[in-house]
Amino acid sequence: MVKIIDLISEEVVKAFVEAGYDSKYGKVTLSNRPDLCEYQCNGAMAAAKEYHCAPFMIADKVAEKLEGNNMFSEVESVKPGFLNLKLNNDYLADYLNKMQQDEERLGCDKVSNPSTIMVDYGGPNVAKPLHVGHLRSAVIGESVKRLARFMGNTVIGDVHLGDWGLQMGLIITELKLRKPELVYFDEAYNGEYPTEPPFTISELEEIYPTASGKSKENPEYKEAAMQATFELQNGRRGYRALLKHILDVSVSDLKKNYEKLNVSFDLWKGESDAQPYIADMVKKMKDDGFAYLSDGALVVDVKEETDTKEVPPCMILKSDGASLYNTTDLATMVWRMKDYNPSKLIYVVDKRQELYFTQVFRCAKKTGIVPSETDLKFLGFGTMNGKDGKPFKTREGGVMRLEYLLKSINDQMYNKIIENKKNKEDIDFNEDDAKKIAQEVALAAIKYGDLSNQASKDYIFDIDRFISFEGNTGPYILYTIVRIKSILSKYNAENKNARDCASNIMGAHSKSEKDLMLSLIKFNAVMENAYEEVAPHKICAFIYELANAFNSFYHNNKILAEEDEKIKTSYIALLLLTKDVLEKCIDVLGFSAPERM
Repeated sequence: MVKIIDLISEEVVKAFVEAGYDSKYGKVTLSNRPDLCEYQCNGAMAAAKEYHCAPFMIADKVAEKLEGNNMFSEVESVKPGFLNLKLNNDYLADYLNKMQQDEERLGCDKVSNPSTIMVDYGGPNVAKPLHVGHLRSAVIGESVKRLARFMGNTVIGDVHLGDWGLQMGLIITELKLRKPELVYFDEAYNGEYPTEPPFTISELEEIYPTASGKSKENPEYKEAAMQATFELQNGRRGYRALLKHILDVSVSDLKKNYEKLNVSFDLWKGESDAQPYIADMVKKMKDDGFAYLSDGALVVDVKEETDTKEVPPCMILKSDGASLYNTTDLATMVWRMKDYNPSKLIYVVDKRQELYFTQVFRCAKKTGIVPSETDLKFLGFGTMNGKDGKPFKTREGGVMRLEYLLKSINDQMYNKIIENKKNKEDIDFNEDDAKKIAQEVALAAIKYGDLSNQASKDYIFDIDRFISFEGNTGPYILYTIVRIKSILSKYNAENKNARDCASNIMGAHSKSEKDLMLSLIKFNAVMENAYEEVAPHKICAFIYELANAFNSFYHNNKILAEEDEKIKTSYIALLLLTKDVLEKCIDVLGFSAPERM
């Protein structure tokens, strides 16, 4: 469906042309004074200079041309030259009915030229538990993936594991100290390696920090770890077999934890998957004259004449020939282009990495790893801070494990739900139901609490505010959806079917009803804009506005007690559409609503 703002602009543009003025002045926007009108056009103010007359004279002429147009209930020319517009109630209802007839997309068109997009998000290191620092990448990345997919693109999400650096050598070194008898350490061994790993996930998570601590205090230990890393990266069989075990155990655990966040990846690739591409990539950079030695290191210049700040060369190999994150990220682009040829790559990463990605992106374009027309997007996110304004920590000052944070919020939400049940006799569900509801609402609290902020901004992770059922929170959005479901359920209990009411929306009978309608018709424009700007927070702002509009309508109208059956049918149709729009939005954001709360 054509966006409502475009339909309105089309009519106003016609009126400008008919009145003898250039079409460029007919652009319409949402009103910045909703107490006066619903939409406005300020084109007459700009046109006055070109046509050498007072802007109100232009506005008056355009308003005359719009008289009798069935799209509007009111067109007013206001000095010094504004056009104030209000939509006709029947026209508005007709637009909403067309939205409802499009059950799958609710009037939101797919992009005209769908493409393949890869989203790089997650980025955890293997052999380490997820912590709160991984939350934003996972939550934002998942919503970006879902939004791009909803708009009709082929979207591939890749976790991009950290599985190749010194940490692998540290784990191997510590494991060798503890279990030197394992066949993985026998260089003469030529048989098949065991299929079962020689450690559990809990053992693995203890091995790494122990090894890391030792390496900081013992130079010989660190040297052994660096040697193990070198041998792993150069193909030692036993170490490669250990890497496979580490990956199998780690990925299995990571999947369980990401599942709790309702986050999933299409690919579970790591830095190690880029290794086969590095040698050829480096050779080509040298042969093409892009890479050169600087203080022993291999680098590529990426500065540009327009730079206002220094952009250092992108280092490809260290002076000892070892690869870096730059090397791995560039080689990862090589296989991504080879296997998927995406038209866009989106990296959801801490905003403090912006300079690094500027170097990598420029190097990729300059050396031909990606074509010039490929869009490389850095979506940098801000820091999740505690109430003290500092990065979120445990009470002991450490980084909190993500599963502990989720459990804490689940428990708090469960207690709230149980307390609510005690206070309301009509709430009937058992303990298992309460736990399931608590998980759904807690997830909404976390995700909405994050996504309602612009990604690039730092924000305060305030659990008490996030789990509140009032204000701009996930639980408030879910409570609104559950309230609608409850009304529809009661309607169905009257031996009726709410879905039979669909597409029977009538013109508004009250201001609160029209306000709800005016919120609903923004859906396709909001989704399109959020997609184009890679901005999930715009969806959050929309559903908060929509939830407020619905709750105002609910408090000002007796929906089920309405005696006029036609009006009641219209109300139910409007509720169905509101519920569908809200549920479509929260699905894109990565959470869902329970049947009751």
